[in-house]
Amino acid sequence: MKTKCREEQVHCELWEQCLVIYITSDLDHHTVTKLREKADRMIQAGNARHLIFDFEDVDFMDSSGIGLIMGRYKKVLFLGGKVAVTHVGENVDRIFRISGLYQIIERYDTPEEAVDKL
Repeated sequence: MKTKCREEQVHCELWEQCLVIYITSDLDHHTVTKLREKADRMIQAGNARHLIFDFEDVDFMDSSGIGLIMGRYKKVLFLGGKVAVTHVGENVDRIFRISGLYQIIERYDTPEEAVDKL
């Protein structure tokens, strides 16, 4: 079952217990604030156990994006969930590697693949 939600720069779908968040612009402080609020509401409502961030439309991510992922990771880890990323481009991939995020999150090619594996 899929449930959709849309906001200006972010939209999401709930597939089973996986919240797939499609980031539709560069991930900076302004986008992170909206995204954090949306993800936290869904997690607190008990609708989502796992989070999947889709980066298909993202060319840039700053340190606030790293903080967003780390914070949501801690929340879902407490619930026994996992965090994954999909459609990671070269620029964002470099940030994930340098920051060490791949040590705690999983990378998949597509959201569908991530939902199947989680």
